[in-house]
Amino acid sequence: MRQDAEKDARIVSIVGLGNPGKQYEGTRHNAGFRVVDLLAQKYSVTLQERKFRASWGTGEIEGRKVLLFKPLTFMNRSGEVVAEMLRYFGTPPAEMLVIQDDLDLPCGSIRLVRGGGAGGHRGILSLIQHLGQQGFPRLKLGIGRPMHEEPVETYVLQNPCKEQQQEFTDMIQHATEVVQVAISSGLDYAMNQFNR
Repeated sequence: MRQDAEKDARIVSIVGLGNPGKQYEGTRHNAGFRVVDLLAQKYSVTLQERKFRASWGTGEIEGRKVLLFKPLTFMNRSGEVVAEMLRYFGTPPAEMLVIQDDLDLPCGSIRLVRGGGAGGHRGILSLIQHLGQQGFPRLKLGIGRPMHEEPVETYVLQNPCKEQQQEFTDMIQHATEVVQVAISSGLDYAMNQFNR
């Protein structure tokens, strides 16, 4: 039974959600991209753009072979290329950890979950539609709700405000540690450690 639990929780693909292009680099919506970039830098993984409409590469993280993946189809169509990638590598959705921004979590907070609905997140909605299921693990990065009554669509495509900048940067750094633990020790262990 324990072996099955470990097998189920094994993470082999890390998918960061975001939008391609210089103008989106520092935005709240690109939190997932930033975590993947930081992991690639830390573990010397070269991200390439071939075969898929994505920036991706494989490398070793915590002694395990892992795929780092950033869809370049824009957020609302992330599911198209992620489904393609999972089919190509023969990876079940349960072995993929998706990193997303989350409006319903306060800025700077992190939550690791096994699945669930899209909660209004169009990138996650696209994944659910193209994978035909919602049971894939996610690392949710809190960006908070708009503070100045701006529309959500505007808010997510803005850089964090001055008051949030440090919290946001610390959260991206912290998220890389969560990913490392999820890879090395499994999802359950990481959830127990970080969902406090």
